Amino acid sequence: GASRGQEAAARLLQIPGVKEANWTLADLVASLGANRDADRARTSLRTELLQVVRKIEDQNFAWPFRQPVDTSEVPDYLEIIKDPIDLFTIDKRIRKGEFYKNREMLRTDLVRMALNCKEYNDPNSTYYECAVNLEKYLATVFT
Repeated sequence: GASRGQEAAARLLQIPGVKEANWTLADLVASLGANRDADRARTSLRTELLQVVRKIEDQNFAWPFRQPVDTSEVPDYLEIIKDPIDLFTIDKRIRKGEFYKNREMLRTDLVRMALNCKEYNDPNSTYYECAVNLEKYLATVFT
């Protein structure tokens, strides 16, 4: 029997204008297969990126990064930090599936998260220490 891809392609050929646009059954089968491969790759990337975030969240230094900075408690934060980021926002972006195209894009946000923390907080603070530990950890995750 015909594969599901061939059956779907055959249905697409019945749409008015598809044959007239010179699409063939082979073109449609190939196109559907490429879409399926792209979906699989996106799902695989999403799983991998979520695993990275989970590993970070499990670290004892991750607590300052789990939620966005509460600007009602830290009113000048957005005056100093122009591009805030946190693990909650990153997780949301990963789950949506369109923001991060690769591991490097995730790494960039995670590094920025540490740099934001170091920029805003005193070098002797616990927050700054957490950011330094995050940077060290990221060096082991992204080798």
